[in-house]
Amino acid sequence: MTLHTRFTLWIAILVVILVGAILWVTEKREVSTIYEETKNKGVLIAKNLIDHNLRYLLNYDDEGIQSGIREQLDDKLLYVVFYDKFATPIAYNKEIADQSKITCCSRLQGDNRPESVSAEAKEALLAGKRRPVLEIEIPIFIRGSADKWGSVKVGLSLEDMRADVRRTRNVLILMGAVGFLLGLAGATGLARRISRPIEKLVEGTVRISKGDFSHRIGIGSLDEIGNLARSFNDMTDRLLDARDKMEDAHKKLIQAEKLASIGRLAATIAHEIRNPLTSVKLNIQKIVEDGRLGSPETEHLAISQEGIALIEKFIKELLNFTRVSELQRDRFPVALILDESIKVLADAFREKRIALERRVEDGLPDVPVDGDKMRQVFLNVLRNALEATPSGGRVKVTVARAEGAAAGMIRVRVSDNGCGIPEKDWENIFEPFYSTKSTGFGLGLANARKIIEQHKGLVRVIRKRGPGTAFEILIPGEETT
Repeated sequence: MTLHTRFTLWIAILVVILVGAILWVTEKREVSTIYEETKNKGVLIAKNLIDHNLRYLLNYDDEGIQSGIREQLDDKLLYVVFYDKFATPIAYNKEIADQSKITCCSRLQGDNRPESVSAEAKEALLAGKRRPVLEIEIPIFIRGSADKWGSVKVGLSLEDMRADVRRTRNVLILMGAVGFLLGLAGATGLARRISRPIEKLVEGTVRISKGDFSHRIGIGSLDEIGNLARSFNDMTDRLLDARDKMEDAHKKLIQAEKLASIGRLAATIAHEIRNPLTSVKLNIQKIVEDGRLGSPETEHLAISQEGIALIEKFIKELLNFTRVSELQRDRFPVALILDESIKVLADAFREKRIALERRVEDGLPDVPVDGDKMRQVFLNVLRNALEATPSGGRVKVTVARAEGAAAGMIRVRVSDNGCGIPEKDWENIFEPFYSTKSTGFGLGLANARKIIEQHKGLVRVIRKRGPGTAFEILIPGEETT
């Protein structure tokens, strides 16, 4: 049984008990009130009979009393009995002439108090039909005399009273039914109001337990459940942040393992290849310098020398990538380091007729960086833009203060209108030996990211309008540990 069902059931039971108790007490009071009203009405009728027949009573005129009784009888006043001071019946209506149980006895015999009233609800057989009756008897005192003259008993029909009681009971039952339905509806709504947030909490904890830390529990109330939901959301934020940090640490650990593996590979390559390669290079150089070879042989040897130089360049880049060196930090203007990198590639840009647009924000602070290594980063990124941009294209470089979450950092953006990099390769291009070009070793951008991360910065590919690629480099404005 769900919490909603149990809550609704218990509330319904409590509503039934409460409404039932209220109806029972109300009915008892209403019935008592109706009974008292009927009793008081009977007392008034009895007193009116005494006043109406007073002259007959004073003269002990039984016939006159009988005549007075007949005049007062109706469908509500069923019978009347007059008793003398000895409790002997002296007059009554003929309908009860054979009802000795009604006429024989006075219940006020020996009671001489003027305020005495006897009332009893009973059933009487009248005209062959049993009818409910409220029998009331009061004493008769003659003005000016302290002695009781006798008493008068009247029988009032209780059918009207019972009809009133039934109507009252029906009204109360109707009110109880309405109250029960309203209570049940309120209980259902309250149960839903309480159980629904709990269901959301349960759903949220299940999703969080499955690792979906991005899920938020949407409960905006200010009660305890709302506080619990906010605590859950805060907890998931911390868990998500911790998971991101763990994933980042895991990536760095994998990267470190890669670097260690590459470092061991690089050391092996340097040991196994460099020495014999140096011998080959020197021997080829001696043969070329001898001058006894013809032009075709010299050209072939020149091609071999270029191949050897390419192998040496690869070994150098590989060793530079795997070597972990301390940063030699000093404060430099970013624009100055960028300009030095541009000068190195200026001739290549002119030869390819590529327009280089440079924009630097005024008033930028100097940054604590290793100037040589940062120059290497800019050279790698600019060289990639140069190689990706067709002849007659454009490369744009902007340097400005970063905003938003990266506030306090210097943003360097290098964008081109070349062939671009597919979005699926944006992260892979920073991996060692991964390249989208037909030439190169795939170590340039990997080395650039390693250097930027040593500076606690960030390098990434960002989305841009139009064709081409845009690299963003974020450099901390202050030295971080």
